[in-house]
Amino acid sequence: MTSSTSDLSAVPNADDEFLWLEDIYGDQQLDWVRAENKVTEDLLAGTGFEQTEKRLLEVLDSTERIPMVAKRGGHYYNFWRDAEHPKGLWRRTTWESYCTENPQWEILLDLDELSRAEGMEWVWGGSAFLRPADGTPYRRALVVLSPDGGDAARYREFDVVDRAFVPGGFDIPAAKNRISWAGPDELYVGTDYGPGSMTSSSYPRTSRILRRGMDLADAEPYFEIPEDHMMAVVAHDQTPGFERDLAIDIVDFYNSSTFLRRDGQWVRLDVPLDVNVDVHRQWLVLRPRTDWELDGVVHPAGSLLAADLEGFLAGNRELATLFTPDPATSLQSWSWTRDHLLLNLLRDVSSEISVLDPAKGWNATVLDACPPLHTVDAYAVDDEDEEAGNDYWLISTGFLTPSTLSRGTLGSHGGAAAVVKESPSFFDASSCTVEQHFAVSADGTKVPYFQVGPKDLVLDGGNPTLLNGYGGFEQALTPSYSGVVGRGWLERSFTDDGGVQRSGVYVLANIRGGGEYGPDWHRAALQENRHRAYEDFAAVAQDLVDRGVTSREHLGCTGRSNGGLLVGNMLTTYPHLFGAVSCGVPLLDMRRYTKLSAGYSWIAEYGDPDVPEQWEFVKTFSPYHLLKEDADYPPTLIWTATSDDRVGPVQARKMAARMKAMGVRNVWFHEALEGGHAGASDNRQAARMYAMSYEFLWEALTGRL
Repeated sequence: MTSSTSDLSAVPNADDEFLWLEDIYGDQQLDWVRAENKVTEDLLAGTGFEQTEKRLLEVLDSTERIPMVAKRGGHYYNFWRDAEHPKGLWRRTTWESYCTENPQWEILLDLDELSRAEGMEWVWGGSAFLRPADGTPYRRALVVLSPDGGDAARYREFDVVDRAFVPGGFDIPAAKNRISWAGPDELYVGTDYGPGSMTSSSYPRTSRILRRGMDLADAEPYFEIPEDHMMAVVAHDQTPGFERDLAIDIVDFYNSSTFLRRDGQWVRLDVPLDVNVDVHRQWLVLRPRTDWELDGVVHPAGSLLAADLEGFLAGNRELATLFTPDPATSLQSWSWTRDHLLLNLLRDVSSEISVLDPAKGWNATVLDACPPLHTVDAYAVDDEDEEAGNDYWLISTGFLTPSTLSRGTLGSHGGAAAVVKESPSFFDASSCTVEQHFAVSADGTKVPYFQVGPKDLVLDGGNPTLLNGYGGFEQALTPSYSGVVGRGWLERSFTDDGGVQRSGVYVLANIRGGGEYGPDWHRAALQENRHRAYEDFAAVAQDLVDRGVTSREHLGCTGRSNGGLLVGNMLTTYPHLFGAVSCGVPLLDMRRYTKLSAGYSWIAEYGDPDVPEQWEFVKTFSPYHLLKEDADYPPTLIWTATSDDRVGPVQARKMAARMKAMGVRNVWFHEALEGGHAGASDNRQAARMYAMSYEFLWEALTGRL
């Protein structure tokens, strides 16, 4: 939302004393931002902030990191940032070269050079290839570039053989676009065509056919959804022998309808709105988000089902059950090789991988590749490749285990995956250990969490501890190696007044609202039940205190986006549990969140504050409205980015301004002037953002702030 101050007088809640800060790019508003930024930067100037920032940037810029690749034809593509290329390089290599210690990369696009040449600070958003005709190499791609790191992005046609943008080629202006190839000379384009073309959530509600040489305004209507739905998406399945058009009416985050184009008409797949749909070759794969009764059979939420697509369209409702969840195990994702289906599972938040063979009645075997308390993901390399169609990537990581990339082959000629690349260690983990514990929430639910810290941890409550969480949108937080967390927190130490040396303890909470135990775990904290996520997080905090790991003055919490809403509620409802709070790119004003940036799309998660009955429960977790005079709030850092067009910066601004106006002295604010919802558009900005949060928290939790 980019309103002018004159627009704001007509909106609800115009008595909000800080409504004026919603004018994102207003001169007065940006002056306020710069003044607050200086206060925060001055605070950190006397700490080890600059050294921390330097050490974190070394991690992010390291040339020893694994260059992750995607296979297209005979090449392996990678996007790469380092100190010499802060904006990044789009590049490719061959398999033979990739397997060497120093691959030879062919540079396709240098974003630093492009930014200088065009006078625009381009941020990479990805690429989408046109599948070539049989026997010819991949050549044309749509390159996605954001002008400021936000979700709005420009799509430009690129030739990877000529290594240049196609003269007179497709070029769609920056918007919250949804664009895909329809054929060599056609695109399906969802973009901002003017009034009525975008949903209330600020995403495309129409998809149109744009032919080469056609003006965007003349694109032909193809698919349209109601304005109050979230997003329209149209794509062309390029799989040889299974070419078809699909459209999705995304009603909200958890409900959608999928359509196939048949005889010039859109035919809806007859499944409930809350069933996830995957169409792959002859298969229709379904994942219900709630229990689904079909022909007298109840398919539990979080299960995975398969049917013959043509048979299903003809009315046959015979479904094969591929996976059934249990109280400890959930399905996170799946991936098709040529002849197999890979299932990535979590069992008590540790990875498990199942391999299914449809030719053998979906027979399932477990892939022996998952150590305890680790995250391991398997996915296909290229299911259409004649020789490598059953190859799979395996990415393994843990809190103290640097990531490894392996490659294996499924089937009779396969074997265990062989390591291809290994990430280096960025911090000394030899003195650390990983533990999993379970806290008991207010309603008796057991909530898992990971604790990473010294092997010889003294359980007397004196350890500076950082608790991280998210708890929303069915997103699972799993073990992963982070040199930033290692250097930013785990390697830190100080000697307390009693002469005991203390090191940082890092904790990751797997609270309800996330996807660690499937859709039921998520749904348990939706809307009127949102408080359960916060009770879970508070229970983990209390368990850390009860076990002697830390105490209130040494316990901090951090979260971003929905996690920012989480820690905002810790600040306002559980201030007695925390010694410091770091709140990043957050939702905080839940009265107006639906009117800010992409907020309308999250009503299914939080509820609609404009419906009086729903506002009654929404207001119970709206930190902006829960602030109280004379409350004992812990030191708080609220940080955001001007160009964040998903959550937007205004909620963070208003929260900080209201706290300051109430006389809260220990609140600081910082807003990056670019970087989008990530808060950073390059490694330098990311290092600065992380260093600011870690330095603030360490100073507060060790009594130096």
